[in-house]
Amino acid sequence: MREVEISDDSIRLGQFLKLSGLAEDGAEAKGLLEEGEITVNGETETRRGRQLAIGDRVTLGDEEVTLTHR
Repeated sequence: MREVEISDDSIRLGQFLKLSGLAEDGAEAKGLLEEGEITVNGETETRRGRQLAIGDRVTLGDEEVTLTHR
């Protein structure tokens, strides 16, 4: 598991996927979500606009990323 720092208290999932490197761009993020490839805190998520908070865990395959605050 790795950590990715954000400066605010929350971030949208689509933005976080790009920031963390799980997706190269918005189109890839959208595709991953539509295909059910992304989980947030262990549950499949399909909404790009979902608000993530500090401590949330985002997973794609074997890679898990946790949000931390700067």
